[in-house]
Amino acid sequence: MRSDVRRLPEAFLERLQQIVPSSTWDAVANTFAEPKPTTFRVNTLTATVREVREQLTAQGFHLDGVPWSPEAFLLRRGTLRELQDTAPYREGALYVQGLASMLPPLVLEPQPGEAVLDLTAAPGSKTTQMACLMRGQGRILANDNHRVRFFKLKANVEGQGARNVTLSLRAGEAVGRSHPEAFDRVLVDAPCSAEGRFQVREPASYQFWTPRKIREMVRKQKRLLRAGLAALRPGGALVYATCTFAPEENEGIVDWALEQCGEAVSLAPIALPLPNRRAGLRRWEGKPFHPSVARTVRILPTPEMDGFFIARFRKHAACCG
Repeated sequence: MRSDVRRLPEAFLERLQQIVPSSTWDAVANTFAEPKPTTFRVNTLTATVREVREQLTAQGFHLDGVPWSPEAFLLRRGTLRELQDTAPYREGALYVQGLASMLPPLVLEPQPGEAVLDLTAAPGSKTTQMACLMRGQGRILANDNHRVRFFKLKANVEGQGARNVTLSLRAGEAVGRSHPEAFDRVLVDAPCSAEGRFQVREPASYQFWTPRKIREMVRKQKRLLRAGLAALRPGGALVYATCTFAPEENEGIVDWALEQCGEAVSLAPIALPLPNRRAGLRRWEGKPFHPSVARTVRILPTPEMDGFFIARFRKHAACCG
């Protein structure tokens, strides 16, 4: 492990060593000291992948494709600032987004014509990605409770031409109460301790991290997941995702939901062809989780991708109302 990684909180690194396989520890730890490349996806509501790729290549950018998403690219030559000066960026034909952030909508698989809820939507990266997956058909309710972030969400939705999106500025719990069993699919991209985004060179990314912060997030996450399940129709799918490693915020939340809802919900397998995926933890600090929690997915960080956690629920009957 690189020596500069030790600038991260000691308690965080100690916890992480219990989560990450020892065979990959050095590689994972070193990602916190390596800047990620700029990545983006093409906004297929307004442009084609071929058009954007050809425009950027003609301007001297070098792009690498992403095997699991034909709309996604890594910027290998050229800077983010230079990309922001291009016509495709200014016209909303692309959206700068981390690779891990693109995974939850792909796992949720929203279909054209469906009703979809993005419960904690700002700044709109996953909302606009889902609009593309739905080809602009159906409806998405994009909600956020933070006023400043909400207006960023609004600007991104409008700039990307996502006309099937309706915006809402409310507490997530209120949305669950006011829209019982109203949606075919729900995304709960929960606020979290953001450990997957720690960067040694950016102390602001980790300076406020504490175990207490994790406990605060757990309380919020339980309320939001309960609201998301309440808003989901029986037969529908819900994806719960975070950008943290903390088991309390990941497998612990999923285990809690399974206990609360019983047979009304179950976990579905997740198909992601990624070499850096791992099954969810089976236990944490001596506490075993429900056996099906192993169907959840941990995305280990790489030089190109942040760490992430994803669970996909299937709802069978009313629960969590």
